[in-house]
Amino acid sequence: MSRMARADAASVSSATFAPLENPTFRVIWLAAQVSSLGWLFQTVAVSWVMATISSSDVMVALVQTSTTLPVFILSIFAGAIADNFSRRKVMALGWCVIALSSTMLTALVGLGFYNPWMILAFSSLAGCGAAFTDPAWHASVGDVLRKREVPAAVTLISVGYNAMRSIGPALGGVVVASFGPLTAFSVATLTCFAMLWAIAICKWSGRSSPLPREPLTTAIHDGVRFTALSGEIKAAIARGTLFGLTSISILALLPLVARDQLGGGPIAYGVLMAGFGVGALCAGISNNVLRQSLSQERLTTLACIACAACCLALALTPSLVVASVALTLGGAGWVVTWTGLDVSVQLSSPRWVVGRSLSIYSALSSGGIAAGSWVWGMVAENYSLSLALESSAGALLLVAATGFLLPIRQWIESDLDPLAFETPELALDLKSRSGPIVVKIEYSIPEPNVEAFLDLMRERRRVQSRVGARHWNLQRDLQEPLHWTETFRTPTWMDFLRLNHRLTGADKELDLRLLELHVGEILPRTRLSIERPTGGTRKRDQSTGLLFRR
Repeated sequence: MSRMARADAASVSSATFAPLENPTFRVIWLAAQVSSLGWLFQTVAVSWVMATISSSDVMVALVQTSTTLPVFILSIFAGAIADNFSRRKVMALGWCVIALSSTMLTALVGLGFYNPWMILAFSSLAGCGAAFTDPAWHASVGDVLRKREVPAAVTLISVGYNAMRSIGPALGGVVVASFGPLTAFSVATLTCFAMLWAIAICKWSGRSSPLPREPLTTAIHDGVRFTALSGEIKAAIARGTLFGLTSISILALLPLVARDQLGGGPIAYGVLMAGFGVGALCAGISNNVLRQSLSQERLTTLACIACAACCLALALTPSLVVASVALTLGGAGWVVTWTGLDVSVQLSSPRWVVGRSLSIYSALSSGGIAAGSWVWGMVAENYSLSLALESSAGALLLVAATGFLLPIRQWIESDLDPLAFETPELALDLKSRSGPIVVKIEYSIPEPNVEAFLDLMRERRRVQSRVGARHWNLQRDLQEPLHWTETFRTPTWMDFLRLNHRLTGADKELDLRLLELHVGEILPRTRLSIERPTGGTRKRDQSTGLLFRR
């Protein structure tokens, strides 16, 4: 290897672990590994207990559904809460719920008072806690670290979890086989408090806003609108949902593979899970190197193919060794896909909405996982385990082909920090609820610049609409064709202020490009007015005309 190649490799390796130099990230990350180990102990114990007390393949597969369905239902609310309240406190609340679930499950198993539906119920309660912790923690990464460290941090989070996955299931299988499920549940309960302790001693906060907190319903609406108008985020969500739907068969049906196809017990199941974790760990460590040579879209496509190969191998082999090797391939594909999609959503979202966009992504991808667990469990029960895995492999190949329609954007670093905005001086005294507010921006565009201007305005419409603009339109003066007017509305004066506080440095670049097309000594002029209703009784603060010029 040349000196330059060695230097590049060292640089990539250093960048991978750079986030651990931050003490807050390091403490939370280490506590997360301990808690993940306990979670995996509990996962092995729950799955194996269900496989032994229930003869239904669907009930075994529903263990995965029980933890992911609450994420699907609650994540959007959790994301709105994470963007409006302290993300640290939201994380603490979620982990308290997980600790409560684990404690209750341990007590019931210790008393011998449990059945399949009770196990699913407390797994669902743990999923409710995870619905709050995951968006809050992933959104906090951008608060704790610098933006350029976010991809490495997301990779480290995945690597850490999958490092535990490589040893946790095997250890969990040994614990369950040697000491029984109660011991595994007890250890899981204790590890929950490691994360609570880390959150208690670490302090961090998001960027404060000078504006009042949004109502929950408004915050959810704004998050959904931003996501719906962001092509990169929509592509990541669609691919994540489809990948979760098709690939979850690997984990959902793995207890059945260990029990029925390989004739093994909890130790065999733990070994299979460890194989999956080793592959995920190796892929996570080499993720930065892979991104240097392949685009994220190509990596995602190859990852889907790897998971399809894993499913086919599990369907056809009676060997524990071969199955473990196949799961190594599947684990690598699993972590490459989820890490890539997570970072794509993170880097496409400004800080004001990142919790909501991540929660929508998490909700829909978890919904795909929950639905996939049920679908593949039904196929295995009504037809055969092999057919379920083979069908999943075919579906994964189709998901790999969706890259032609929904490509994942290459990771780029853009300025998504909010711009400084000074509230304009008004001639009238407005309240925050006054409105609707009408905004008109006047341009002078010569004929040679019209086509370029219209192209920029198409992007301008998307940018303004996703931060809160309503009824956006562009008008051209029929008597003076040089004059163009961009018009949009906001429901209230407070919505107008929020819109301007949400605009980012990347949005400012669009303004500069528009300014290059504008002619004349006077810059584009902004007029603000308030609509004045003429029918019925009206409030004073909504009835007065307002004109502001800039």
